[in-house]
Amino acid sequence: MSQFDNPLQVYKLLPKSNCKQCGVATCLAFAADVIKGQRNLNHCPHLKSDIIKELDGKIKRQPTPEEQLKQALEPLKRKIATINFSSAAKRLGATLSDHKLTVKSLGKDFTVDSKGNIISACHINVWVTVPLLNYIIYSAGSEVSGKWVPFRELSHETVWDSFFEQRFEKPLKQLIDTHEDLIEDMIYIFNGKPVENNFSFDISLVLYPLPKLPMLICYTKPEEDLESKLNVFFDTSAEDNLKIDSIYRLCVGLLAMFQKITSRHI
Repeated sequence: MSQFDNPLQVYKLLPKSNCKQCGVATCLAFAADVIKGQRNLNHCPHLKSDIIKELDGKIKRQPTPEEQLKQALEPLKRKIATINFSSAAKRLGATLSDHKLTVKSLGKDFTVDSKGNIISACHINVWVTVPLLNYIIYSAGSEVSGKWVPFRELSHETVWDSFFEQRFEKPLKQLIDTHEDLIEDMIYIFNGKPVENNFSFDISLVLYPLPKLPMLICYTKPEEDLESKLNVFFDTSAEDNLKIDSIYRLCVGLLAMFQKITSRHI
């Protein structure tokens, strides 16, 4: 029997009763979790042990998003080796010293050598590493225009817009709602610059995740029966300097950094 690499293949084995005894709402959701490696077949109480024994080794689990990014690192590191750091420094708004390129992210130094290795005093995760290397390799070095647009006007692709809203904007809003001092951290730890804008928000600040990729975060506190509001905007030049998928991944990496900081406050 061939390997199972699709949730529907697993779903056909299940009772389709949506009994929830496995811990998820539906059999289809359970099948998807099995393929993702988040659950095993033996978590379903209705599957016979001989079927589980026969099929468990045939499940081809999909790599997690983090694992996929780690797989992308090696080809990026090989590409970095072909980049002329001297000519790239000006294009990127970076500095060159001892044959290494230093790029500022949120005011912090990230130093990259010719093999694509990154050194920083900050926590480094793969969600930041991959976009940073992509920035060095592919950024056009376009100057910032000063004109702000929401992510959806950059992407023009519903899938990325949905990911951005669900995995960055909404979690960031919830994080700020719970930890009001995170805004101050963005200003004092990450060189955020409060700015005036034409939008009706309590506070607006500009962050620089990369030298030529500014981000405008606008936030309004909850008030009585009104919930809080948060929107994130990018300069119109953003996609010249970083591909849309890397902008999304960079934001997810920043969110992980903010979550780590708030956990330390707790």
